Amino acid sequence: MTDEGEEQVDEKPEEATLDEEEINPLKILEEKVLDLETEKQYNAAEIINLRQRYARERNTLVKFAGMNLASNILPVVDNLEKALAIENNDPEKIIKGVDMTLERLKNTLQNEGIVRIEALGKEFDPAFMEAIAAIPAPNDEQPGVIIEVIEEGYMFHDRVLRPAKVIVTEQ
Repeated sequence: MTDEGEEQVDEKPEEATLDEEEINPLKILEEKVLDLETEKQYNAAEIINLRQRYARERNTLVKFAGMNLASNILPVVDNLEKALAIENNDPEKIIKGVDMTLERLKNTLQNEGIVRIEALGKEFDPAFMEAIAAIPAPNDEQPGVIIEVIEEGYMFHDRVLRPAKVIVTEQ
Protein backbone atom coordinates (compact mmCIF):
# COMPACT_ATOMS: atom_id res chain seq x y z
CA MET A 1 0.00 0.00 0.00
CA THR A 2 2.78 2.29 0.66
CA ASP A 3 4.06 1.70 -2.82
CA GLU A 4 0.69 2.52 -4.22
CA GLY A 5 0.30 5.45 -1.88
CA GLU A 6 3.67 6.78 -2.89
CA GLU A 7 2.79 6.40 -6.49
CA GLN A 8 -0.40 8.27 -5.97
CA VAL A 9 1.37 11.02 -4.11
CA ASP A 10 3.97 11.24 -6.84
CA GLU A 11 1.33 11.51 -9.54
CA LYS A 12 -0.61 14.28 -7.87
CA PRO A 13 2.32 16.70 -7.66
CA GLU A 14 3.02 16.05 -11.34
CA GLU A 15 -0.57 16.90 -12.19
CA ALA A 16 -0.38 19.98 -10.02
CA THR A 17 2.84 20.98 -11.75
CA LEU A 18 1.22 20.58 -15.15
CA ASP A 19 -1.74 22.66 -14.08
CA GLU A 20 0.55 25.40 -12.80
CA GLU A 21 2.52 25.32 -16.05
CA GLU A 22 -0.71 25.58 -18.03
CA ILE A 23 -1.91 28.44 -15.82
CA ASN A 24 1.37 30.33 -15.96
CA PRO A 25 1.32 30.87 -19.76
CA LEU A 26 -2.31 31.93 -19.45
CA LYS A 27 -1.42 34.36 -16.68
CA ILE A 28 1.51 35.63 -18.70
CA LEU A 29 -0.74 36.20 -21.70
CA GLU A 30 -3.37 37.92 -19.55
CA GLU A 31 -0.73 40.21 -18.09
CA LYS A 32 0.57 40.93 -21.58
CA VAL A 33 -2.96 41.78 -22.74
CA LEU A 34 -3.38 44.13 -19.78
CA ASP A 35 -0.04 45.76 -20.52
CA LEU A 36 -0.98 46.21 -24.18
CA GLU A 37 -4.38 47.66 -23.26
CA THR A 38 -2.71 50.11 -20.89
CA GLU A 39 -0.19 51.05 -23.57
CA LYS A 40 -3.03 51.50 -26.05
CA GLN A 41 -4.81 53.86 -23.64
CA TYR A 42 -1.63 55.88 -23.11
CA ASN A 43 -1.09 56.09 -26.87
CA ALA A 44 -4.69 57.17 -27.44
CA ALA A 45 -4.31 59.85 -24.77
CA GLU A 46 -1.03 60.97 -26.35
CA ILE A 47 -2.71 61.28 -29.75
CA ILE A 48 -5.50 63.37 -28.24
CA ASN A 49 -2.93 65.60 -26.53
CA LEU A 50 -0.95 66.00 -29.77
CA ARG A 51 -4.09 66.92 -31.70
CA GLN A 52 -5.05 69.50 -29.08
CA ARG A 53 -1.54 70.97 -29.07
CA TYR A 54 -1.52 71.06 -32.87
CA ALA A 55 -4.90 72.85 -32.88
CA ARG A 56 -3.64 75.42 -30.34
CA GLU A 57 -0.45 76.02 -32.31
CA ARG A 58 -2.37 76.32 -35.56
CA ASN A 59 -4.81 78.81 -34.02
CA THR A 60 -1.87 80.84 -32.73
CA LEU A 61 -0.21 80.81 -36.15
CA VAL A 62 -3.43 81.88 -37.86
CA LYS A 63 -4.05 84.57 -35.27
CA PHE A 64 -0.61 86.12 -35.64
CA ALA A 65 0.04 85.34 -39.32
CA GLY A 66 -0.42 88.95 -40.38
CA MET A 67 1.74 90.38 -37.62
CA ASN A 68 4.84 90.78 -39.80
CA LEU A 69 2.88 92.47 -42.57
CA ALA A 70 1.14 94.74 -40.08
CA SER A 71 4.42 95.81 -38.48
CA ASN A 72 5.85 96.56 -41.93
CA ILE A 73 2.81 98.63 -42.95
CA LEU A 74 2.81 100.77 -39.81
CA PRO A 75 5.63 103.05 -41.08
CA VAL A 76 3.55 103.66 -44.21
CA VAL A 77 0.61 104.67 -42.04
CA ASP A 78 2.92 106.96 -40.05
CA ASN A 79 4.11 108.64 -43.26
CA LEU A 80 0.55 109.20 -44.46
CA GLU A 81 -0.44 110.69 -41.10
CA LYS A 82 2.57 113.02 -41.22
CA ALA A 83 1.63 114.07 -44.75
CA LEU A 84 -1.89 114.93 -43.63
CA ALA A 85 -0.60 116.86 -40.62
CA ILE A 86 1.53 119.22 -42.73
CA GLU A 87 -0.04 122.65 -42.75
CA ASN A 88 1.78 123.76 -45.87
CA ASN A 89 -0.48 122.62 -48.70
CA ASP A 90 2.19 122.67 -51.42
CA PRO A 91 0.73 120.25 -54.01
CA GLU A 92 4.16 119.20 -55.30
CA LYS A 93 5.33 118.20 -51.82
CA ILE A 94 2.10 116.33 -51.14
CA ILE A 95 2.35 114.45 -54.44
CA LYS A 96 6.01 113.65 -53.81
CA GLY A 97 5.23 112.44 -50.26
CA VAL A 98 2.33 110.28 -51.41
CA ASP A 99 4.45 108.85 -54.24
CA MET A 100 7.26 107.96 -51.81
CA THR A 101 4.75 106.41 -49.41
CA LEU A 102 3.19 104.39 -52.22
CA GLU A 103 6.61 103.07 -53.28
CA ARG A 104 7.36 102.09 -49.69
CA LEU A 105 4.02 100.29 -49.45
CA LYS A 106 4.65 98.44 -52.74
CA ASN A 107 8.09 97.36 -51.51
CA THR A 108 6.61 96.17 -48.23
CA LEU A 109 3.95 94.15 -50.04
CA GLN A 110 6.52 92.69 -52.42
CA ASN A 111 8.71 91.65 -49.48
CA GLU A 112 5.69 89.82 -48.06
CA GLY A 113 5.15 87.94 -51.34
CA ILE A 114 2.43 90.13 -52.83
CA VAL A 115 3.15 91.02 -56.45
CA ARG A 116 1.16 92.65 -59.24
CA ILE A 117 -0.17 90.52 -62.09
CA GLU A 118 1.23 91.92 -65.32
CA ALA A 119 -1.74 91.92 -67.68
CA LEU A 120 -1.50 94.78 -70.18
CA GLY A 121 -0.60 93.49 -73.65
CA LYS A 122 -0.70 89.86 -72.49
CA GLU A 123 -3.02 87.12 -73.67
CA PHE A 124 -6.16 86.78 -71.53
CA ASP A 125 -5.82 84.10 -68.85
CA PRO A 126 -8.98 83.41 -66.80
CA ALA A 127 -6.87 81.92 -63.99
CA PHE A 128 -5.40 85.37 -63.28
CA MET A 129 -7.81 87.81 -64.93
CA GLU A 130 -11.47 88.72 -65.05
CA ALA A 131 -12.76 90.14 -68.32
CA ILE A 132 -14.99 93.15 -67.66
CA ALA A 133 -15.58 93.90 -71.33
CA ALA A 134 -14.60 92.73 -74.79
CA ILE A 135 -14.16 95.15 -77.66
CA PRO A 136 -13.32 94.61 -81.33
CA ALA A 137 -9.60 94.23 -81.88
CA PRO A 138 -7.86 97.23 -83.41
CA ASN A 139 -6.11 96.59 -86.73
CA ASP A 140 -2.75 95.62 -85.25
CA GLU A 141 -4.01 93.68 -82.19
CA GLN A 142 -4.62 89.96 -82.01
CA PRO A 143 -7.89 88.73 -80.50
CA GLY A 144 -7.82 87.73 -76.83
CA VAL A 145 -5.21 90.32 -75.81
CA ILE A 146 -5.57 92.68 -72.84
CA ILE A 147 -5.79 96.26 -74.08
CA GLU A 148 -6.76 97.95 -70.79
CA VAL A 149 -6.49 97.12 -67.09
CA ILE A 150 -9.43 98.44 -65.08
CA GLU A 151 -8.19 97.16 -61.71
CA GLU A 152 -4.78 95.67 -61.01
CA GLY A 153 -4.62 92.05 -59.93
CA TYR A 154 -2.25 90.65 -57.32
CA MET A 155 -0.67 87.33 -56.43
CA PHE A 156 0.24 86.18 -52.93
CA HIS A 157 3.16 83.84 -53.55
CA ASP A 158 1.63 81.30 -55.98
CA ARG A 159 -2.05 82.12 -55.35
CA VAL A 160 -4.28 84.76 -56.87
CA LEU A 161 -5.08 87.31 -54.20
CA ARG A 162 -7.24 89.35 -56.57
CA PRO A 163 -7.66 88.78 -60.31
CA ALA A 164 -6.90 91.66 -62.67
CA LYS A 165 -10.07 93.23 -64.08
CA VAL A 166 -9.40 93.82 -67.75
CA ILE A 167 -10.79 94.74 -71.14
CA VAL A 168 -9.90 92.17 -73.78
CA THR A 169 -10.06 92.22 -77.57
CA GLU A 170 -12.78 90.09 -79.13
CA GLN A 171 -11.95 87.03 -81.15
